[in-house]
Amino acid sequence: MAKLSALAQIIRSKNAGANLLTLDIIFEDAARFEQVRRTGVLNRALFARLYGVAEADVQFIEYPQAYAFKGTLPRQALSGDPADRDIYGAQQHAPLLDVEVPLG
Repeated sequence: MAKLSALAQIIRSKNAGANLLTLDIIFEDAARFEQVRRTGVLNRALFARLYGVAEADVQFIEYPQAYAFKGTLPRQALSGDPADRDIYGAQQHAPLLDVEVPLG
């Protein structure tokens, strides 16, 4: 097992409008991307569980050409709302850092 943060070159989050959050996981090369892809760990259900949203509300896309995965989901609070703790959505990737990926 390895943590996703040790395998990915970039793990980031950002707003996708005022009510959506997008999370990117980008790998350095095709080999590492495929290694993680084959495990099936990164999927719609994982994003739903980590971020407390319905699986049906998660858009999950694989971008093999860019060695990347992208998840887009509803924000818990609209950007700029008084309840919002991260107006830019730039600190929301933290739950992905400790995801365990079975290598073998």
